[in-house]
Amino acid sequence: MPEIIVTTREGEQQAVVFSPGASLMQSICEGGLDELLALCGGVCSCATCHVHVDEEFFDRLEPVSEDEDGLLSGSGHRRKNSRLSCQVRMTDDLDGMRVTIAPED
Repeated sequence: MPEIIVTTREGEQQAVVFSPGASLMQSICEGGLDELLALCGGVCSCATCHVHVDEEFFDRLEPVSEDEDGLLSGSGHRRKNSRLSCQVRMTDDLDGMRVTIAPED
């Protein structure tokens, strides 16, 4: 099974298995990490699933939508590799990707 490596806000790393087609947010939450709030449930209306994606994999992701960009703009922790995990669809090409859960705003 493909997996990603998630780094928590405290710096702990955990491998998480994912299913292709699922969102990154679903994968992290189903992997047992409750640190990712995901308050809107994945409909791109909050930024509580903000993550920083390893730059090696960032260009493999679909481009940031206008809605996602607007929500990320409100974060004091936005970086050039920031994404809302609810907007990232997992593919086999992302096996081994590393993400870090962004600090809460």
